Amino acid sequence: MIIYKYPKKEQWKEIVERPHLDVSQLNATVSSVLEDIKANGDKAVKHYEEKFDHVTLDQLAVSEKEMDEALQLVSKELYHALVLAHDNIARFHAAQTFEIKKIETAKGVTCWQKSVAIEKVGLYVPGGTAPLFSTVLMLATPAKIAGCREIVLCTPPNKEGKVHPAILVAAKIAGVNKIFKAGGVQAIGAMAYGTESVPKVYKIFGPGNQYVMAAKQQVSLHDVAIDMPAGPSEVCVIADETSRADFVAADLLSQAEHGIDSQVLLITTSKDMIEQVKEEIAQQLEQLPRKEIAAKSLENSRLVLVSDKQEAMELSNAYAPEHLILATDDYEELAEKVVNAGSVFLGKYACESAGDYASGTNHTLPTHGYALAYSGVNLDSYNRKITFQNLTEEGVRNIGPAVEYMAADEQLDAHKNAMTLRLKEINAKP
Repeated sequence: MIIYKYPKKEQWKEIVERPHLDVSQLNATVSSVLEDIKANGDKAVKHYEEKFDHVTLDQLAVSEKEMDEALQLVSKELYHALVLAHDNIARFHAAQTFEIKKIETAKGVTCWQKSVAIEKVGLYVPGGTAPLFSTVLMLATPAKIAGCREIVLCTPPNKEGKVHPAILVAAKIAGVNKIFKAGGVQAIGAMAYGTESVPKVYKIFGPGNQYVMAAKQQVSLHDVAIDMPAGPSEVCVIADETSRADFVAADLLSQAEHGIDSQVLLITTSKDMIEQVKEEIAQQLEQLPRKEIAAKSLENSRLVLVSDKQEAMELSNAYAPEHLILATDDYEELAEKVVNAGSVFLGKYACESAGDYASGTNHTLPTHGYALAYSGVNLDSYNRKITFQNLTEEGVRNIGPAVEYMAADEQLDAHKNAMTLRLKEINAKP
């Protein structure tokens, strides 16, 4: 971990910088795989499953028999936890339902919006170092509430050709229509272009490694929409003398164990807190099965001592974290100063794990500084807004001349004429 004590503003750029990888070769590899998927469909997907996931597949689709088996393999405790999490996620996202409001912008001119679900969405759920069945709930639940007609899920199988049973059970609970055994770039390509088995979708959602992210960005240029650009997971914790060092350390480690390219940042106004957190991290790290991954991640992480809370919040906003934990007693006051963040956790008991699993908010969030301009996944992510407008004769009289003048000044005479004809017809009436 890198420690900064009272850094000057010139050092902030260094503090908020994320780890960078040379992706030139990666992008070339991704492009090659995508082209093969586009040209050869299922055959290419199976080839890359064998090459990258080391599994030979007869078919890509998960069968009903496999779905039934999964229900028997998941413990009752996990099943009930999935149901509880799904219910909370559904309750939170259902409250985001759009209400139509008709606005009369001028007499006789009425405008409104209608929210329409994206008909076909594709969900990518990683299954590499950890089977992220929680992501199934986060992506599929709002898709179902929004009214998406076809919800397609791709996830990598294990070497026996089986998908983790908890992923399948979560998919069933959340209402996924079709599930396919495909991981990485080949999964993104299959959903972007469509194959003999995998339907083409209109928007792809979900996290993944550098290859998955590169694939999503490449297919988004011409073929399909994506939820957001993203990178490795991250958390920023703001702490002071009222914070608990063991809680803070646990929160930092919960993100560090995601992957070796994850990043954690502690900003504190307390000198003692840095030393206490370092000690707690050392103790807790030894107890983690994924301690090697977490330890590698911590090499890219920062502990920063600042002068006051105002500076702490300014640095946090400059970092624009995916997850922000305000682990102080005055979290309500600090929350008012949050400008850039994906999801914010208030108080010592609001651990980021709660949002990852069961509080109800979505854990698919902008990383790598994209919280400066992007929101996390929400109900709107699965909808399009279509605008409507109606003009009566009175409406044409009220705005028609303005339309004519503006069109004429832009030298778009056909635009002007479309309104002029209507004004003439209305004005000619007795």
